[in-house]
Parts: sequence; C-alpha cells; structure tokens
Amino acid sequence: MAADTLSAAVLNQDDPDVVESGLPAYLLLVDGMISQNPQQPAMLAAGAELYALYGSRFVEDDERSAFMTAKGRDYGRRAICQAYSRACGWEGLSYDQFVSELDDVGRRQVRYLYAYALSWLSHLDATSSDWNAVGEVPWVQAAMERVVALDDTYDNGGIHVYLGMLYSLRPPALGGQLDLARDHFDRSIAISGGRDLSAKVEYARRYARMVFDRELHDRLLTEVIEAPAEEPGRTLFNVLAQQDAIELLASSGDYF
Repeated sequence: MAADTLSAAVLNQDDPDVVESGLPAYLLLVDGMISQNPQQPAMLAAGAELYALYGSRFVEDDERSAFMTAKGRDYGRRAICQAYSRACGWEGLSYDQFVSELDDVGRRQVRYLYAYALSWLSHLDATSSDWNAVGEVPWVQAAMERVVALDDTYDNGGIHVYLGMLYSLRPPALGGQLDLARDHFDRSIAISGGRDLSAKVEYARRYARMVFDRELHDRLLTEVIEAPAEEPGRTLFNVLAQQDAIELLASSGDYF
C-alpha cells in the first residue's frame, strides 16, 4: 500500500538530517495523493502521522509548528471519519458524550483512531501555551485509552509511551498519576522488548525526573545510548531517542 510505503521510507531512515531536509517533499506528495483520493483513510492516516512528526520534531518556529500539526490533525479527523462514519460528528461533543462514542469503536478502526489521537496530541503540544488547547487533553487521553483497550500492542506498544507522557504531565499534588505513567512505560518496554528506545527516554524524562530517581534515570538513558538503533519501523525514532538520551544524561548532574 502506498501509504505504508511512504511511512516506512521515513521511519526506517537512520539519518534525521536527511529526513528533515527531505520530508517536506514527502508531505507534498502525500498532499497530492490525498487530493486525488480524499476518501482513502489509510493515506489520510499516513498524512496525519507524517505531518505530526515533521511539525513536532523538525520545525522549531512555534507558529509554523502549530500550522503543520494543525494540518496533521485535520488529516487525522478525516481519516477516522472516513473509516468510521459516526466519528464525523465527534467535534463539539462533551467529554462524557465523546467517551460514550469511543466505546463503540472497534478493532478495525484502531489504525485510524491512533492517527486521530496522535495528530491531535502533536497539535496540542505545539499550542500548549493556549489554555483552550490544554483543556482538550482529556479527550486525547480517552481516545488513546480506547486504542489500548482494543489492542494494547498497537505500534509495537508505542501507544503506551504517549499515555505515559500524558499521565506524567503534572506532579501528583496537581493531579498527576505517576504510578499509571510508570506502568505504561513499563508495558511499552515489555511489548517492544526494549527495542523502542523512545519509551526509555520518555520514561527517564517524564517519570524518573519527576520523582527524582537519578539511578533509574541514568540507567535508562545509558541503555538507550548503548542499544542498536536499527529496528524496522522505529529506526528514525530510535536515532532521535539516542540524541535526546545523550543530552539528558549530560544534564543529569545539574538536574539531580
């Protein structure tokens, strides 16, 4: 499938600089393919994920990042709408109504629900200074929890990394649920056999730093740095994770 081929070409790349310079051309190609077949949910999902990746990881300008991730979110909305017609009416629902609607989403829609939630989360991160955006976090979390309920091994456990990040956004005194964050990070690592290096980096960044556990922090990051980066479908993320691990480990002494 063309959508899978495009995504694989990016995610299996081991040079982030190549991706940073070449991904805009891929995005134009995706835009063109979507314009030719706007009702193809798989291509819309691929567009959502690629725009989320580029806008959140490779764009430094805040305004441009918000624009790129907004386009990804739009593709994500259209993907789930095409794959599951009831989702076309999700915008504007109350939280309780939204959760009730999610209960009827089935396993066949997992890929599209994942793209929908991931692209939404990326856009929220790009617009995190907007309190209206922050208020949407529970909706995204609910969508990701539904993905886990349907298939918690999806994306080789990658969905758990995002939930771990969401549960560790706030310290316990402000409503954070660090035990749940830890459980999601542990589950992601177990599912991937430790081959998804971003899980360990976010575990260190989001959980170990929050609870001031330097031993866990440094161990996780050292494991990331020493691990092979090449992994089908994860190589790019693993290389980026190793870059982050080097920076985080170097600042460990100052933080703790």
